[in-house]
Amino acid sequence: MTQMLEYFIPSADGAHQLHIRSWLPDTKVKAILQIAHGVAEHSERYNDFACFMAEKGFLVVANDHLGHGKSVKNDSELCFFAEEKGWEFAVQDVENLRKDTADKYPDLPYFMLGHSMGSFILRTHLIKYPSVFKAAIISGTGQMPPFMLKLAGFIGNNQKKKLGAKGHSDLIQKLAFGSYNKGFEPARTPFDWLTRDNAIVDKYIADPLCGFPFTTALFLDMMGGMEFIGKQENIEKMNKETPILFLSGDKDPVGGNGKQVKAVKEAFEKAGCKDITLQLYPEGRHEMLNELNKEEVYAFVYEFLKSKMK
Repeated sequence: MTQMLEYFIPSADGAHQLHIRSWLPDTKVKAILQIAHGVAEHSERYNDFACFMAEKGFLVVANDHLGHGKSVKNDSELCFFAEEKGWEFAVQDVENLRKDTADKYPDLPYFMLGHSMGSFILRTHLIKYPSVFKAAIISGTGQMPPFMLKLAGFIGNNQKKKLGAKGHSDLIQKLAFGSYNKGFEPARTPFDWLTRDNAIVDKYIADPLCGFPFTTALFLDMMGGMEFIGKQENIEKMNKETPILFLSGDKDPVGGNGKQVKAVKEAFEKAGCKDITLQLYPEGRHEMLNELNKEEVYAFVYEFLKSKMK
């Protein structure tokens, strides 16, 4: 039976303890899978998937990012990385967890999955640390055009000056999530875009550690991170040999219903990446690991990782 452990490691910001969840198989550990979750959620939401992977012999680890889950000191820190350098801290936290885990299992294949904002963090990590993962799964990703990122940054800076780094802005919230539910009108809830599984949506809404609004600082951090990973000269710094799986639903608004996911894949191919797989699920929304066909998705991810362990 899978054993789930919780512990803390120091965050890169020097002020917080980073909350970690670890799912340990009851058999010999064959490989490691690290997960980076999305914005306004936390690592516990990946429990079902992590248990599935642990049953297959994977040690699964995931941190609650700064400003998320049990890594916060109080509610004012929700959806807040830092006053400055927040994206840098978030990426370094992922790397510090990788090193901490890999040191305990130095001879095992090490994989990474990043979802949504976690996919942007993972893509940043692949550029900054190009040779540490056996393969990477980029889930629920997207890429705003450069002019939109510039505009979003301009608006975000103005709102930060006006409201402070931990301030909340209706304008920013509309920029971040405002259009995502439009494709699902008449919608049952404001979060129908996450998944077709109503029970998952309702659980997300009921969770006090999910669905909270952006702070101005984190919005700026994420726009800066997306600008960094969108530059072709940065993409070309990645290890071209690292196998990449793009995983998304073709009705995911974050990925432009698949269009932005395909554009990111093409940018990776242009950079010379040699082993890229694109898996777009028909009618799937943003969280394929929480979709109605999640068992199919789990099995596909496992088979992909197993094929890269050799």
